[in-house]
Amino acid sequence: MKMIGIVATVVLVAGFAVAGYVVYDLNHTFTAKAVALDGQESVPPDIAAIKGGVNMLLVGSDECEASFSAEFGDRCSDPGNEGERNDTNLLLHISDSPRRVTVITFPRDLMVPIPSCTDASGNPTSEMSKQPINVTLETGGLNCVARTIHEISGLDIQFAAKITWGGVMKITDAIGGVDVCVANGIDDPDTGLNIPAGTHTLQGYWALQFLRTRHGVGDGSDLGRGSNQQVYMSALARKMVSSEVLGNPGTLLKLAHTIMSNVTPSTTLTSPTLLVQIALAMKDVPLDQINFVNYPVLTDPDNPNKVVPDDDSADQLWAALKANQPIQITGQRKDAVVSATPAPTDGAPADGSTEAGSTDAASPTPNPTSSSVALPDNVSGQSAAQQTCSNGNGFSG
Repeated sequence: MKMIGIVATVVLVAGFAVAGYVVYDLNHTFTAKAVALDGQESVPPDIAAIKGGVNMLLVGSDECEASFSAEFGDRCSDPGNEGERNDTNLLLHISDSPRRVTVITFPRDLMVPIPSCTDASGNPTSEMSKQPINVTLETGGLNCVARTIHEISGLDIQFAAKITWGGVMKITDAIGGVDVCVANGIDDPDTGLNIPAGTHTLQGYWALQFLRTRHGVGDGSDLGRGSNQQVYMSALARKMVSSEVLGNPGTLLKLAHTIMSNVTPSTTLTSPTLLVQIALAMKDVPLDQINFVNYPVLTDPDNPNKVVPDDDSADQLWAALKANQPIQITGQRKDAVVSATPAPTDGAPADGSTEAGSTDAASPTPNPTSSSVALPDNVSGQSAAQQTCSNGNGFSG
């Protein structure tokens, strides 16, 4: 979901028309709020020297910013909901040459050990043997999320960034929205989404609500929501490399300012040189080599509403990434995502939140090749080349 911040940054720094602006704004806005990560002193100044691939943690915060709090009801008005949680956790892995991109989604209800971190007052926190992963941001900030994901994956995390709900809305608006396909319509009173089947251009508030919806897709779980978010992310990846964004200097300039104002980076991510190197590393990666993967989980035996790691399946994913092997995703949560495009609609939903459009037929999941690693069925997801549709719970009109 919050891949927007970093992917947009990667794309915009590849546009030489705005390079000077980016460097200027980095020195004034972006750098001032940067967060230090453990071990970042060992990050080399050239990503070519980073062996085993480049890893960026992308965190989505549910912080209630004053300018947007009125739009989110009890989440921001109820004193019992104070604090800031990392409700979206993505690990973006860029492999060594040949370059491939894998984005792993960790569900917020994943129960894992939390290491000792440093809280906002500079005091060490206690280790926790088993807690939901979305408590780590409030416990010890962005660095605590990174430490926890490092413990889960075994991967070194060189870069990280955080974005709020408001930031997601602003960045989506800056690129003119994202076209998403909805197969069966969505009716979710919790988010206010009421979208008929078809392809719709989502912007601002409604783009965020599409990403947040849980009860409008799949089985109503956070796992279904994660798969639904991948429909959006694959569409976002295609939009970013299109002439509407990459080929439009005006859009790039607007995007540059919006990102620098709304993303909190790690200090390692503020180097203009490294940003350009990351952009070049990703620039020519084919869409079918950009994969969105759900971290494999099992039902928590202590709480049916939570999940725990499926270590056997996850180990196969981590081993493939560490060996720089192409992966083949064989699993898909069909309750939340389908590989068929419905007929486009002519009208927008009653709330006026979307604009109807059209899209090409969805691409089927390709068969594994002799050189790729077929991941277990419990590792679901899709590539950016696959045009999938959100499998909603039905449109009420």
